[in-house]
Amino acid sequence: MPHNELPKLWDSLTPGPESSGRYLVGIRAAVRLDHLARGSCLGGRLEELRGRCVIVLTGDQLVAALAFLELDGVAARIVLAPSELTPDHLSYVLKTAGVDAIVSDLAAPRPAWPGVASFLSCSTVAMAGAGVKLRDVETEWVLLTSGTTGRPKLVAHTLSSLAGAIPESRNPTGVTWSTFYDIRRYGGLQILLRAVRTGASMVFSDAAESATDFLTRAGSRGVTHISGTPSHWRRALMSPAARCIAPQYIRLSGEIADQSVLNQLQSSYPGARVAHAFATTEAGLAFEVNDLREGFPAELVGAPGDVEMKVEEGSLRVRSRRVARRYLGPDAESLASPDGYVDTRDLVELRGGRYYFVGRRDGVMNIGGWKVHPEEVEAVINRHPLVRMSLVRTRKNPITGGIVVADVVLQNGAAAAPELQDEILSFCRKELEPHKVPAAIKFVPSLAVSDAGKLTRTPCTT
Repeated sequence: MPHNELPKLWDSLTPGPESSGRYLVGIRAAVRLDHLARGSCLGGRLEELRGRCVIVLTGDQLVAALAFLELDGVAARIVLAPSELTPDHLSYVLKTAGVDAIVSDLAAPRPAWPGVASFLSCSTVAMAGAGVKLRDVETEWVLLTSGTTGRPKLVAHTLSSLAGAIPESRNPTGVTWSTFYDIRRYGGLQILLRAVRTGASMVFSDAAESATDFLTRAGSRGVTHISGTPSHWRRALMSPAARCIAPQYIRLSGEIADQSVLNQLQSSYPGARVAHAFATTEAGLAFEVNDLREGFPAELVGAPGDVEMKVEEGSLRVRSRRVARRYLGPDAESLASPDGYVDTRDLVELRGGRYYFVGRRDGVMNIGGWKVHPEEVEAVINRHPLVRMSLVRTRKNPITGGIVVADVVLQNGAAAAPELQDEILSFCRKELEPHKVPAAIKFVPSLAVSDAGKLTRTPCTT
């Protein structure tokens, strides 16, 4: 086996006493992994997919996970289709990835898509003795970027680049993972791979499930380790069901983890270890911070190791074996620079021996010729003790072209009074340059969060 190739996922399902208590748990069913190891959830048809390019197109995350486990080492390429993929984007993905087979828990498409010759049903019922013996293919895993506009980019990984940061040691201590993420996105897939490869169980969320219902179900299953974006966690902490879980470990990623959300999690779950990680679909996992402080130590930049980082023009760049292979498509741009670094497009500033994230390069707002990062303003607003979360955006203005405004969700029980608006604005004036201070604060009951777990940033134009 090449030094950079990991064992197939199926090898982690070896039946025996150690694996008898391991489950993958969805909203409707649970599958014991030692039972799956003796059979197949593809109706005995897995061999038909050998060497094929397969898209996993399911409504249920549990079914998707079972398909991934079976297909790795058999299919030449697995394409992960998140639940929110639109029909137009799906057609583009099928063509660009060269998909010739579909695995799904949905009804077969009518009419069939051009080039797709096979449709296989996958379920949560394992057919005993129906698996394959040979898993000798280095499967390519294709994930879609979670951009807010335009077509998604198709990012090609190997299992080694996806799971290279996960320790190989088995964990017999009854760990149960869960995540607010969709496992068909990079952040969620990381948790699935971690659970399977370390011998843990896992509880999946569901797109149709409220935060309250998910937290209640996760608590009933004894979840010990759980991950999500800062927006996931801010919404979760507003629910009374936040008390239903008692995690040992909490992981944040996908958005800037500012000090307010780290403090809220530490206060709500004093027995948990809280960490925030930085990763992108293209660059993979770069680092994890465990000191309960926003940002990351400056010594991580320029240090030799498995992951190398540098900052150029304010943008964090990453090079490692976890970087994806390439973008797919005839007109695809280069994923990395000639020296192997991926530009994450996440901007950082060095202050006092620590780097702090200030926002995305493509998310800067222009206010009268001044550049404003909405995340920087949100981090200040979120530090107010009566604020749960906020969204900063622009509003058209005939003089400056645009002004900064903020939608604010208050902590449970806080009164949305004009005096509080003034207090928050005064709070901002002490911390921010004048052009960054919101011209208006609007209290809202909730904020939209995308399927990728990030705040939906749709500028207001009125």
